[in-house]
Amino acid sequence: MLPKILIVLVLVVIVASLGSALFYLVKDGDRRSPRTVRALTLRIGLSIALFLALLLGYALGFLRPHGLRPGAPSAPSQTVPPDPR
Repeated sequence: MLPKILIVLVLVVIVASLGSALFYLVKDGDRRSPRTVRALTLRIGLSIALFLALLLGYALGFLRPHGLRPGAPSAPSQTVPPDPR
């Protein structure tokens, strides 16, 4: 449960950083404003850190995929019944 909360929290911080970069871009009117660059750099750093943390969590067994397991029965297929003639 804790890894899921941390992942969502980091995603929220990434989106907030992107929003603050947009705010500084509009307010300062310059693409190379130090505040805009700092906010975008923070977003990139957090994104890379999140990606590496997900890979490490999967490798160490903290995170497990929860899709279909190999050999598990899949959903029933929509087959056409045979013609009763």
